[in-house]
Amino acid sequence: MQLDFSYYNPTKIHFGKDSLAKLKDELSDYGDTVMLTYGRNAIKSNGLYDQVISILNKAGKKVVELSGVMPNPTYEKLMEGAKLVRDNDVSLILAVGGGSVIDCAKGISVSAYCEEDPFQKYWVEFQDVANKIVPVASILTMVGTGSEMNGGSVITHDEMKYKAGRVFPVDVYPKFSILNPEYTFTVSQYQMVSGVFDTMSHLMEQYFSDEGVNTSDYLIESLLKSSIANVRVALNDPKDYEARSNIMWNATLALNTLTGLSKTQDWQVHMIEHQLGAYTDCAHGMGLAAVSLPYYRHIYSNGIDKFVRFATEIWGVSPEGKTKDEIALEGLDALEQFTKECGIVTSLEELGATKDMLPKIAESTIILGGGYKKLTTEEVQGILEECF
Repeated sequence: MQLDFSYYNPTKIHFGKDSLAKLKDELSDYGDTVMLTYGRNAIKSNGLYDQVISILNKAGKKVVELSGVMPNPTYEKLMEGAKLVRDNDVSLILAVGGGSVIDCAKGISVSAYCEEDPFQKYWVEFQDVANKIVPVASILTMVGTGSEMNGGSVITHDEMKYKAGRVFPVDVYPKFSILNPEYTFTVSQYQMVSGVFDTMSHLMEQYFSDEGVNTSDYLIESLLKSSIANVRVALNDPKDYEARSNIMWNATLALNTLTGLSKTQDWQVHMIEHQLGAYTDCAHGMGLAAVSLPYYRHIYSNGIDKFVRFATEIWGVSPEGKTKDEIALEGLDALEQFTKECGIVTSLEELGATKDMLPKIAESTIILGGGYKKLTTEEVQGILEECF
């Protein structure tokens, strides 16, 4: 472990089939008004909405609702929620849904009492949060982002054509998160495998950095192998509780900051996908899958030893009689085959992108430098062109 670190995660997790029963006790720590934040109709059709409302009513809470949070939450929706918080003196934002709903809730929590333009201040300039923060909690229904146990908030500004991610400090993390794998049973196969690739991408972004192998790398390898094994089970039986519970917990652990300790980390795939999403509104995990393979094939030689390890440890590639390049590329071929096996989309055309978008996407992509190679804008466009 070559890099110093401090680690603290304040989110309390209630996990399992009976975890919703913990909500009543948690509510006693907060004031009279709760803003229930959710997507469209999923939590109403599966009965979860009625259960949550019943618990809130029995706890004597006034309920304000922000519904219709979209898969890539917009700044406009965030500001709608911020106004509701101010107008109703909301004391807790309870996000019920997937990562997009929780991301939006965290964005609302820091924006409601910001006297400036919150998007410019927090997502563009990355300024510290000095204003009042409204507590957030979550009930997770779709997995992948890990937003239930971190400070991440990805918001799309439609007018700017800019999808920006911000990792806020621990006081913005959900105070508690309720994780019942059964709530994910009705998620479509498309969304399930998109979420699994999102989890895997989080792990790979942290894995493909630094020389050598530390404890965090061993954790990442285990979580990658668990994700691969369990999604295969879930594809055959979407209601296999053990598989779905492992998939859910993998996603949480993949981005609760534990697996990134003592790692420089990459995150270039996410930066490219954010702008791809700003122009196409594609499912996040699918966008990551489309970008990942051409990106890793572009940079693998700069971190050859780790890509060799990825091939041998994750995909079981035999190294006998092969060069390092051959081993590494065979590992990436195995990753590609896995995406096809799962029905994960890897073509930008299928995600709604057109070739005339590519220069704009490339030009607006933030270039990082934590991985094995710092890209140029021209290289980003070349990687995007490889996705067609």
